[in-house]
Amino acid sequence: MNLNLTRTWLATCALACGCGINYAVPSQQLADAQSAERSATELGAATEPNAQLHLQLAHEQITAANVAIHDGDNERAGALLSRAKADAELSIALTREKTAKADAEKALAQSNNQRVTNANQGAQP
Repeated sequence: MNLNLTRTWLATCALACGCGINYAVPSQQLADAQSAERSATELGAATEPNAQLHLQLAHEQITAANVAIHDGDNERAGALLSRAKADAELSIALTREKTAKADAEKALAQSNNQRVTNANQGAQP
């Protein structure tokens, strides 16, 4: 009898603990996602078509996460914020890639122009 009572009590405790999982508000994840979104915006991601898409996705996911937090669904909010941060960081990377390519093309053009100038002045290649 005592063994059955102990088993029942343990099963009840396990069930109560399992159902009582409560996720904390993902405030740090929210701050990180918002920071990444802000950085992407400041870098000019809104003017780069590929980056703009991911910036928009990040914004939508942050908005949805805020709604989930308000509704008490912190687990879903955390997942949305992880995706939002990833999209914002991808937007940053795409913007930086576009800038780097433009800078490389500019440097190549300047180098070619200097080579022509040097050749016109009698320099040997």
